[in-house]
Amino acid sequence: MDPLAWLRDSDPALRWQVERDLAGEPPEVWQATRARIASEGFGARLLAHQDPDGQWAGGAFFPAGFRGDEPQPWTATTWSLNALREWGLDAAALQGTAESLARNCRWEYDDLPYWDGEVDCCINAWTLANGVWLGADVTGIAEWFVAHQLPDGGWNCAWVDGSTRSSVHSTLNSLKGLLAYEQATGGTSASRAARRAGEEYLLERRLFRRLSTGEPIAPWVREFGYPFRWRYDVLNAAAYFRDAGRPDERMAEAIALIREARQPDGTWLQQRTDSGRVWFEVDVPAGEPSKWLTLFATRVLTWWDARVS
Repeated sequence: MDPLAWLRDSDPALRWQVERDLAGEPPEVWQATRARIASEGFGARLLAHQDPDGQWAGGAFFPAGFRGDEPQPWTATTWSLNALREWGLDAAALQGTAESLARNCRWEYDDLPYWDGEVDCCINAWTLANGVWLGADVTGIAEWFVAHQLPDGGWNCAWVDGSTRSSVHSTLNSLKGLLAYEQATGGTSASRAARRAGEEYLLERRLFRRLSTGEPIAPWVREFGYPFRWRYDVLNAAAYFRDAGRPDERMAEAIALIREARQPDGTWLQQRTDSGRVWFEVDVPAGEPSKWLTLFATRVLTWWDARVS
C-alpha cells in the first residue's frame, strides 16, 4: 500500500492537510482543497446541523435536555466548533456565529455568557481558541489562564474543587488555547510566559512520565485515538509541540513511542474510541488503520526528524 495515496483519498478536511504537510503540494492545490470543507464532506455535514440561533444541539457544552444519564455527547456547540476549527474551515463560513452565540448561548454552569468562559480549564481553552478564530473578544479568558495557573506550572480543571496539582489533560488543552490566542493576536507577555511554563510542566515529565517516580503516568498515554477531544496521549502532546514549533530533546522517548506504534504498512491504528452521541463518525472503529492518526503521527515524525537534518 502507498500510505500517501491512501491518505489523499480522504475527506477535504483531512486531504488538504496531507497535501500541505506530507505531499508538499503548492499552496494553490491545498488551498483549493481546503476551500471545499464548507461545501463537501464532514464540514458541510456539520454546518448543516447548526441551529438558527447559532448553536448546535441547543446547548453550549451539552445538548439541550441532557440529564447526565448517558455518556458525554459530542454534538453541542463547543464540540462542533472545535471540530470545524481543527478541520481548517474558513471562519467566513460561520459569519455571524460569534454574535449569535453572544446573544443566545449560555454555559450550563451558572448560566454564564458563552464568550466569557466558565470555570473549567479545558472548556475555557476551547472557547479561547474558537473565539479568536471567529473574531470574538476573548481577552478575558486569556487573562483567566494567567490567573489560574497552578504553582507547578500547569492547570487542572478540578481547581474549583480545591486541586493544587496539575493534570496533563487540562494542561495540554490549556496550552492549545493559549497557543491559538498567541498565534492570532501575539498574546501578552503574561500569556506567553504562562504558556512557556505549561510547556515546561509537560517536558519535565518527558510528556508521559510521573515526575515523582519516573514511571509512565498510565497506559493511556500511548493509546492513540481520534478525535482527540479532551484526552491526553503522547501523540496529541507531540502534535502540540510541533504546532508550537518547539522541538525539545526531552520529547525523545515520547517520539519513540509514536514511532513504535507505526504498523508495517506505514499506518497507525485507532486504539480507542469515545462512547457518546455524535452527529456522524469521522474515523474508523478501534483496531482499524486510522487516516487521521496516520496524518498526525507522520507529520510529527517528519517534523521531529527534520530538526537534525
